[in-house]
Amino acid sequence: MKRILTYGTFDLLHYGHIRLLKRAKELGDYLIVAVSTDEFNSIKQKKSYHNYETRKKMLEAIRYVDLVIPEDSWDQKINDVETYHVDTVVMGSDWTGNENFEKLKDYCDVVYLERTEGISTSQIKRELGLQKPINGVDQIPEPKNK
Repeated sequence: MKRILTYGTFDLLHYGHIRLLKRAKELGDYLIVAVSTDEFNSIKQKKSYHNYETRKKMLEAIRYVDLVIPEDSWDQKINDVETYHVDTVVMGSDWTGNENFEKLKDYCDVVYLERTEGISTSQIKRELGLQKPINGVDQIPEPKNK
């Protein structure tokens, strides 16, 4: 059995998340999703609309997801790979080259999947007025089908 692991906050679940999870699952037989806890988000200076338990339940309802675990710190990743016998860690391409994932290459494969163009949680929050643009500029391109 090939085990795949991905990490994320998965706040305001959207099509880009679903597409990432589907493509991650296609790389193996068993998909584990590590979801940032509220406490870890606070350390990262991130605020989620939904709390950890709600985000966990939403992910558990997705057919591609086999197991949801908490992500409490940057340092747990090697332990997660070893504990869950992970073959491949999958992340969005915006994480390419990040040391937290690059160091996992000594323990498993690391694959970066292209992001889904035109959608992100940050974009949704900005459009709903829940988050301001960065430096006054919207950093995410508008969807082409809008």
